[in-house]
Formats: sequence, structure tokens, C-alpha cells
Amino acid sequence: MCNHETSMENNGNASDQMAQSRETEQQVVDLNSWLPVTASRKAKWWYSAFHNVTAMVGAGVLGLPFALSQLGWIPGIVAILGSWLITFYTLWQLVELHEAVPGKRFDRYPELGEHAFGPKLGYWIVMPQQTCVQVASTIVYSVTGGKSLKKFFDLLIPSVADVRLTYFILFFSFLQVFISQTPNFNSLKGISLLAAVMSFCYSMVAFIASTIRGSHHHPATYGVRSHTTAGQIFDVLNGIGTIAFAYAGHSVVLEIQATIPSTQKNTSKKPMWKGCVVAYIIVALCYLAVSVSGFWAFGNVVEDDILISLEQPRWLIAIANFMVFLHVIGSYQVFAMPVFDMLESCLVQKLHFTPGRALRLAGRSTYVAITGFIALCIPFFGGLLGFFGGLVFASTSYFTPCIIWLVLKKPNRWSFHWIASWISIIIGVLIAVLAPIGGIRQIIISAKTYKFFS
Repeated sequence: MCNHETSMENNGNASDQMAQSRETEQQVVDLNSWLPVTASRKAKWWYSAFHNVTAMVGAGVLGLPFALSQLGWIPGIVAILGSWLITFYTLWQLVELHEAVPGKRFDRYPELGEHAFGPKLGYWIVMPQQTCVQVASTIVYSVTGGKSLKKFFDLLIPSVADVRLTYFILFFSFLQVFISQTPNFNSLKGISLLAAVMSFCYSMVAFIASTIRGSHHHPATYGVRSHTTAGQIFDVLNGIGTIAFAYAGHSVVLEIQATIPSTQKNTSKKPMWKGCVVAYIIVALCYLAVSVSGFWAFGNVVEDDILISLEQPRWLIAIANFMVFLHVIGSYQVFAMPVFDMLESCLVQKLHFTPGRALRLAGRSTYVAITGFIALCIPFFGGLLGFFGGLVFASTSYFTPCIIWLVLKKPNRWSFHWIASWISIIIGVLIAVLAPIGGIRQIIISAKTYKFFS
């Protein structure tokens, strides 16, 4: 009798657990239909193209001539091309891993990490790195947006040249408060398309203007910036970090792919990869054109933002700076959307907030305010690129995808994917360890002549 009752009790407990499990799964499904990354899965392959262009060809491309001035012609171009090849390969890995398990989609970078390394370890390996990349990007884009808008007005209305950079960064952040209320990733398609077009256009303006200037005014030298051995070493580290920053889009690749529909017969991999290939062709064109022409025109005195160095023709450079301003409005949102997704998921699941507009308004506005304040305090464009580029961007773009690939796919030793993955891991780890040192030094140098809220 006791055994029978125990059996019935165990069956009852099992039934309750199954019911709770189904209820939890249903809550996750319902939450996913509201969260910004997974709310809409109607994207086309060309959405992937311009989302990736927006994520890649951002503030980083403007710093590439400066990186060449720190590395020199040959090492600089080798670093840009080598990074393009490595990150193109790791991008393919992420696209393939998005649906590594049939019938399941890893819509977010930490979810893939959990599958590879376990629920707790995987989450805490990937989530902090991805979050740092996205937060760092939005801080740098706040600085870039403010500086570009100020340069636009300085060129067209010289009388406003005395207006503080602080006010322009504040205006950019204020604008982001409104745009951040865009409900989901797929709703950003119009803003992201405009941003992608602007990034290509201002890259071409920088290329043409630099080429024209270089054909008339050759710089005194094309040597590296620093004249001391220690300075050259630090500059090399910062230059490598700047280049790593330019390949930052991997932190949002899985989230972009999550917006594309997928079935067993027609998975999201094909349209996503088609868009990625188009995006990376545009990336290669823009990066090489801007870096080579900018360094050719100004040599080792080029500014950390090529559009700051360019002055003539005034109207064209003013327009290019306004294009940068429009672009970083969109790229800020592309990088912020996964942060909003994580923030809102945490507020609903852990703190039991009710999903809705009030939650979005409070959570997203707070995030924009925090990144804007940090941008006001440390608006050192070149140093930020090198520091953040090495610290976390190298991980999410260069070697974390390879480590996950080795864990999940287990390629044969000395096979192509085994060799390619290990090369990417070694190079990425070296960048992650060494590049932030150069970035910190660049920030310290810039801070010597800086006054807060100037």
C-alpha cells in the first residue's frame, strides 16, 4: 500500500514537474515574442547585408589611416588584410553555428556559449565579453556622433567653433533616447539601411578628398609617428587595437541572423551568409580605400579621425561629417539592441517587471544616459579604439568563434579548420593581451591636455 502511494506520489510529482517545464517553456516563447532580438523573424538576405555593413563600417574605418601611421605602410596593410581574412572566416563559423543543433536556433551569442561550455560557464564566458563590445561601441559612437556634428557646424558656421563638444555629445545622446524606443531589431531596418548607405558614402568622400589632397600636397614623411623605441612599440599596439575595433560586427551576428526566418528545408544560413559576403566586399573596399588614401595624403601627422584632418573642400567635408553623424545614429542602435534585449529579459525574468512601453522607456533611456555620460568624460577617439579594440573586440571577433567551433565540431587535427582556428586563436589572444596597453597610453597622452566637459 505504501509502495503504491509512493508510486502515485512520484507520478504526481513527475506530472507537476512536466507541467511546470511546459509552463516555463511557454513563458520563454511568450517573452521571445516581445524581446527585441526575436520579436520579428521576417528579415530578407539584404537586411543581413546592410545590418552587417552598419555594424562593421563605422567609427573604426575613420581611424585606419591613423593606425597605418602607427604601424607603417607594409605592416599596416598586412594587419588590415590579415584581420579581414581571419574575421571573414570566424564570421562564417558563427553563421554555421547559429543552427548547429537541428530544430534549435542560438539567437544570442551567450546562448551559443552555453551550448558549447555549459549553462553557467558558457554564459559567463561569452556574455561579459559581448556586453563590453556593445557598450564600448555605443560609447565610441557617442563620441564620434558628437565630434562629427561639431565638425559639420565648425566648417559651415565658423562662429559656433567655440561651442563645447559636450553639448554635441549631449544632443546625440538625447536623440538616441527617442530612437531607442524602436521596438525590435527588425524594426531598425530603415535606420540601418540609411546608416549603411551613409557609411559607404562618407568612406568614398574620405577616399576622394584624401586622394585629391595627396596628389597636390605630399607629406614630409611616411614614417611611423613616434621617434622613440618605446613610443613606437606602444603605437604598434594601439594601431593593432584600432584595426581590431574596425572588425567589431561579430558581436551582433547571431542576433542579426535571428531576425531571418528558418525552416528545416530553408535554414537561415544561406540568406545570412549571402548578406555577409556582400557586406564584407563593401568592408574591404571601404577599409583599403580610406586607410591607404588617408595615410598617403597626410603621412604620420594624420589625425585619429581622417575627417578631422581633411578641411577642403569645406562643403564636401562638412557633408561627410554629417553623413558620419547619421551613420552612428544607426550603428549605435544596432549595437545597443542586444543590450536592450538582455536588459529587458533580466528585468522581466529576474525582477518580475511587466513587459511594456514603460519598461522599455525606463530601461533603454537609462542605458543611453549612462553611455552618454561616459562619452562626455573620456572623448578620446583614437585611444578608445585601441583600448576597446584589443580588450574585448579581439575575443568576440577573432578567437571565441574558433574555440566554440573546436569544441562543438571537433575537426581532425591538422585539417584546414583545425589549423585556421588555431591561427585565429593565437593571433586574437596576442591582440587581446597587448593592444589595450597601447590604447591606455594613447588615452593618457590625450588626457594631459583635456579638461572635463570642455
